[in-house]
Amino acid sequence: MAKYMILIYGDAQQWDAMTDEEWKANDAAHEAFTVKAGSRIIDGQQLEPAPTATSLRTDASGQINTTDGPFLETKEALGGYYLIEATDLDEVLSMVTLLREVHQTHSGVEIRPVVDHG
Repeated sequence: MAKYMILIYGDAQQWDAMTDEEWKANDAAHEAFTVKAGSRIIDGQQLEPAPTATSLRTDASGQINTTDGPFLETKEALGGYYLIEATDLDEVLSMVTLLREVHQTHSGVEIRPVVDHG
């Protein structure tokens, strides 16, 4: 089985503006995903808002600089992730389409295979 990282992105302003009803629908979609994925989920968490991030970058002189906020400034921020095991990308796609973020214009999901160094 291969491992896949599922990264969930969205517009924080849109997430902040969601009604209780919309959050319930979002939570229900994540529950449907976790039921379908079952024990193939290795880990998954919602992340704190992007402004709480700390980023490190090395400058031209080799000095490491630490800054508050995400590494890149974008409209869509990383809001959460799942790490799952699956036989192939098609299996991952069959599960991920249950997530509500896939079906909203202000959100999106990125799937990346995890490199196996073993």
